[in-house]
Amino acid sequence: MADFRVSLPPFAALRAFHAAATHERFRDAAESLGITESAISHQVKRLEEFLRVALIDRSGARARLTDTGRRYLAQIEPALLQIQAATEAVRPSSGRSVVRLTLAPSLATAWLIPKLSAFERERPEIGLQLITSTRVIDLKRDQVDLAIRHGMGAWDGLDSTFLLEEAAMPVCAPGYLDLPLPKPTADVFRNIRLIVSANFPDEWEEWARAHGIDPPALGDSITLEAMEQALQLAENGHGLAMGRRPVVDDWLENGRLIAPFGAADPTGAAYYLCKSTDLPLTAAARHVERWLTETAASWRGEN
Repeated sequence: MADFRVSLPPFAALRAFHAAATHERFRDAAESLGITESAISHQVKRLEEFLRVALIDRSGARARLTDTGRRYLAQIEPALLQIQAATEAVRPSSGRSVVRLTLAPSLATAWLIPKLSAFERERPEIGLQLITSTRVIDLKRDQVDLAIRHGMGAWDGLDSTFLLEEAAMPVCAPGYLDLPLPKPTADVFRNIRLIVSANFPDEWEEWARAHGIDPPALGDSITLEAMEQALQLAENGHGLAMGRRPVVDDWLENGRLIAPFGAADPTGAAYYLCKSTDLPLTAAARHVERWLTETAASWRGEN
């Protein structure tokens, strides 16, 4: 029999690492677990010392996973989700039905979370649990009810319903560029530093071709993993990023970013609400499904 005292790391450290990795900022991770930011940092360091490897790169403004950290997270996340589901299954009922929804952290922060209070008022008997992750979670294996996925709407084993169209446009901090700008041309981009999201490595080439200009050179560009990181860097005046609606809407509405070339153009991709084709939804999950589709329809009507 395996000696788990030797082979298993401290569970509190695993939870802290998972929270830091999925929220990208120690502050947000701390809020999700109800502990202090310093406790998150301490527990992640404790796990790194146990494993004798670096899991998180702390050199930037946000917590970024190392290559080893990404591989480790991919291995432990399904196990943590299974432990959570098993625990919920044996605990006495609190009278509330739990519905688990997975989606990207950027969409959760910018679009869904500001709307949750309305849902809680409407359905106090339902506990909506958000699993924010950039990884594609297997709904059936990990016992997740619903997912909001980004793409073209077709995934094996899933039924998908259109929620939100994605549209993109360049954005930057107010004052970063001298306005008004002429119509986009290759010359305009020669002295502008571009910020690239690693999840969309061809975004500048696609946007340029859609506007009939040669793709700008990316030799001096900055590449970041997460869309939110790219927007944050642009907000701090370090370059021009590609903003994607609806994620970028909050930055634009608050004036933290502007769109110097005007309105966004559809990218061809969208956000879809997905559920397993061979597992029926609970009554509570059906309520969440209906609320999400109605909320998305309302947002589309307002924009």
